[in-house]
Amino acid sequence: MTEFFRRIGRSLYDRAVIPLMLTAALWGANGVVSRAAVGEVSPMTMVTLRWLVVCALLAPLLHGQIVRYEGELRRRWRYIGLMALCGYTGFNVLFYLAGYWTSAVNITLLQGSIPPMVLAGAALFKGLRVTPMQIVGMAVSFAGVGLIGTRGDLSNLAAMDFNRGDLMLLAACALYAGYTIALRDRPHLPPMVFFAGMAIAAFAASLPLFAVEIFSASYRWPTAKGFALVLFVGLGPSLVSQLFFMRAVELIGPGRAGIFTNLTPLFGAFFAIVLLGEPFHLYHAAALALGLGGIGLAETGKRRAEEPV
Repeated sequence: MTEFFRRIGRSLYDRAVIPLMLTAALWGANGVVSRAAVGEVSPMTMVTLRWLVVCALLAPLLHGQIVRYEGELRRRWRYIGLMALCGYTGFNVLFYLAGYWTSAVNITLLQGSIPPMVLAGAALFKGLRVTPMQIVGMAVSFAGVGLIGTRGDLSNLAAMDFNRGDLMLLAACALYAGYTIALRDRPHLPPMVFFAGMAIAAFAASLPLFAVEIFSASYRWPTAKGFALVLFVGLGPSLVSQLFFMRAVELIGPGRAGIFTNLTPLFGAFFAIVLLGEPFHLYHAAALALGLGGIGLAETGKRRAEEPV
């Protein structure tokens, strides 16, 4: 009987691996898109059209459920609006702006700062108990971030010579970390209804920024390639990956599913090198090793903290 349940467990895990791998690949590809979009579509236009694509697809599919839970959505509109502004609109605006000043490799690797930021924020604001191993893991991960920020040259630290794109990306990661922490307080709604509400709020929050950009010198309506990139991020990283991740969480739980997001920097760096021909320096490899190693140490500390005494 024990072996029977083990086989079932392995079967569920195997069924979750493919959607989780595809999710990490799509999120990694998003970093490449932010770089490829330079000159093809302006950042705020990309963000607005991205969420317009998602809303246009979800609205007819979920119309009945959205109407059914309209009362709860209205009651928590401030929470949903703030979450969408930080985790979706704000994150994506900074994410695509960063592509103008830094490489796709840097963009994807710096996303590895999100897990330790979440851990630090949860400890500070939610009273999460942090183990010494988790602190070590955070320190190691942030060392990798510092290595990218200084481009492997510590003299840049003394001169405070940081790439503005890297700083924008770190600010974006901080917003997404805050969004992740605040998800603990999300309203009791079906996941897809909650996601639809967030997508609508993200689209609405992007409109003022889109209007400002239209009257600025940086505005660029999408080219044919730009429209293709908009469709990709709307269908892939914004929608399909979310559905895959939700399904995987149902199969194996959030803890085990979350570990797979650590593959995002690997996929992103690979796509940047293969598709954009960007160079991969030794300090990139060191930063990747530090980032993944730090996350691994933090995960080990988390599991130990959750073990019964």
